[in-house]
Amino acid sequence: MQAWTDERLEVTIANLLRAGVILSATVVLGGGICYLIRHGHESVSYRTFHSEPVIYRTISGVVRASFHRDWAALIQLGLLLLIATPVARVALSLVAFAMERDRIYIWITLAVLLILFYALFGKY
Repeated sequence: MQAWTDERLEVTIANLLRAGVILSATVVLGGGICYLIRHGHESVSYRTFHSEPVIYRTISGVVRASFHRDWAALIQLGLLLLIATPVARVALSLVAFAMERDRIYIWITLAVLLILFYALFGKY
């Protein structure tokens, strides 16, 4: 196994970010096209407000609905992947700093990761 150099880490992170954005865009585009094919001809009524269905309020609900050909859920899944991409970048950086045994950067990166998780999953 090759040692983690700064250059290798930068290339790996760049590839992770690129793959995350491409995957997210592909999922959103595919879901959007399928949604328009299925619902593009329907008219929309703006007289009353309808919030999103309960199934779209959790990650597991969005994933389950996506696998059942719910195209709006597939679009939301793509957006969740887009949100997860920079979080994965921070997690990868944490692993790389742990392999280098760089304690200061481990603690800083861990704090950033915890703040991200709190912002995403914490109760307000």
